[in-house]
Amino acid sequence: MKAMEREIMAKVVIIGAGSLGFSSKLTSDILTYEPTCDAHFALVDTDEGRLPYAKQIAERIFTEGNYPKATASATADRREALEDADYVIISILVGGYEAIKTEIDIPLKYGISQCIGDTLTPGGIMRCLRTLPVMIDIGRDIMELCPNAVVLNYTNPMSMLSWGMLDACPELKYVGLCHSVQGTTGEWAHRCEVDLKDVNFQCAGINHQAWITRFERDGVDLLPQIRELACRPDIWTGDTTRMEYVKHFGFPVTESSGHVSEYNWWFRKNDTELERYCDPRGGRWNGETGFIKELYDRPDWEGRMKSMANWETPVNLNRSMEYGSRIVNACAGGLAAVIHGNVKNDGLIDNLPDEAIVEVPILVDKNGLQPIRVGALPPHLAAINRAQISVQELAVKAVFERDPERVFQAMMMDPLTAMSCTLDQIRAMTVELLEAHREFTPILEGKSLASKPVMYDKKTTDAEKHIDPAEAGI
Repeated sequence: MKAMEREIMAKVVIIGAGSLGFSSKLTSDILTYEPTCDAHFALVDTDEGRLPYAKQIAERIFTEGNYPKATASATADRREALEDADYVIISILVGGYEAIKTEIDIPLKYGISQCIGDTLTPGGIMRCLRTLPVMIDIGRDIMELCPNAVVLNYTNPMSMLSWGMLDACPELKYVGLCHSVQGTTGEWAHRCEVDLKDVNFQCAGINHQAWITRFERDGVDLLPQIRELACRPDIWTGDTTRMEYVKHFGFPVTESSGHVSEYNWWFRKNDTELERYCDPRGGRWNGETGFIKELYDRPDWEGRMKSMANWETPVNLNRSMEYGSRIVNACAGGLAAVIHGNVKNDGLIDNLPDEAIVEVPILVDKNGLQPIRVGALPPHLAAINRAQISVQELAVKAVFERDPERVFQAMMMDPLTAMSCTLDQIRAMTVELLEAHREFTPILEGKSLASKPVMYDKKTTDAEKHIDPAEAGI
């Protein structure tokens, strides 16, 4: 009987199901497809206060959406949930708000202004240190308990975590997912006054920094129009750094201007440039310093989840643009789909390292995930990507080698950090960050970053404007 049930009912495990809205929306999306309208959702979260609400919300979705055969379970034991899973969706946060707060506030003392800080920058590196070991453990559990499951990861820093997870568990049927490609292409279709369904586009690069190198409708190249629109004041304002990329490099880039502003050396140099390029009056995602803290500081989470469970704040039951449900449907025998996801390069983009994680188009059908080779990016775009890839590589090595010095090396190669600080300052900041995150980084237990002598005379130089290294433990 169990074997027959497994043929007709998909088992979807959501690790990190206690989020305020993301897991419930994915649940709703997956149910909208015929092959998975009777799925079982195994909800997992380490926060046992949130978990019961997550289950209540899922069951309310079943009722309101008229999915009488769908079921849900909830457990803090992910191994219990992973048994015989068909699909595993991961969206976790290790360390919570306190960890995020320190990885934004400590670098700010050294003159490093981060908006989101979850992809690159000191915040992304520290998030990798505390999250990648957990992701690797999840990957190993999947290989043991449900090796044929399709794994969909939504957790940041996407490229670092995907790199480390696939190095540790290379047999995983894995894709890292983001909504930046569909979001950005949709924005440009709207600005060009065309329907995205009619547009033939190519987008590839790395997560949060993929490039739209083709954008055509009925054989007409729309990139010249995009280049003109990028310099229109009403479009430039509020999306400034992405428009600067189009203006100077010729091609649109994915993700918000808030993210884009912190991946390079050009926009967050000082208060004057922050006001020019990252003015929150144009939109808070435009680059406001510390904006991520507002996104995660949610003391009202219980009231909000209770309101969703009671349907006072209903979940939108219309299918969203997220790729997750389309992938599950295609793998379950539904309509094939082309999505954009994060996988090992392995020759998909010629002028990026094979071992790096790239974001490329992927064909998905009942045979699984089939990445599509893109070829070479324009060389200046590949060069911008490689600057990030070097930081990602060093951060991943820091986890595998359990080496604080690798953490420092990742920090010193980060473009925003290098723009803002001397090597002495970067070392001092890294010492402070590692100490603040000690409880979240057991892989570095008993290890500290080595001190180095400061060789200049602090009485006769103002080179260390942001902080005295001696006070920070150098």
